[in-house]
Amino acid sequence: MTEESPKVVLNDVEYDVADLSDEQRVMVAHISNLDAKLADARFNVDQLSVARQAFVDMLNKALNEEEAET
Repeated sequence: MTEESPKVVLNDVEYDVADLSDEQRVMVAHISNLDAKLADARFNVDQLSVARQAFVDMLNKALNEEEAET
């Protein structure tokens, strides 16, 4: 059983990574790495957004409780 070479699709054209030049393979590696970093950044933004909203909700609750006491 032979392993197939990875493929990359650019502008709706599929390329066999094994057929690319060394320079082109480096570009594919950079793109792949940047895709992973972008996904990680989106994950972090989601976490930060949820945490920020939790603090806004906590502040709102504390201010409402303070107003209710007065």
